[in-house]
Amino acid sequence: MNQPSLLEKAKLLIDEHIRPMIQSDGGDIEVVELTSSGVLRIRLVGACSQCSAAPMTVSFGIEAHIRDLLPEIKSVEQAS
Repeated sequence: MNQPSLLEKAKLLIDEHIRPMIQSDGGDIEVVELTSSGVLRIRLVGACSQCSAAPMTVSFGIEAHIRDLLPEIKSVEQAS
């Protein structure tokens, strides 16, 4: 059986740990891409897309959680 890719691991982590929290605030999260340099690009949608706290959520919530569990991911950026 093949090992899941880093992108698949990141998507699973988001589905299990991050998406429920984002959805509880009326939003959602989409994975846009994982760059070759280890940058995970995401998009917040719904209520979270217009929230003034979105950059803080990405930096101190989403990125911190993902990097704790998947240190191969160097950073998380919000895609436009």
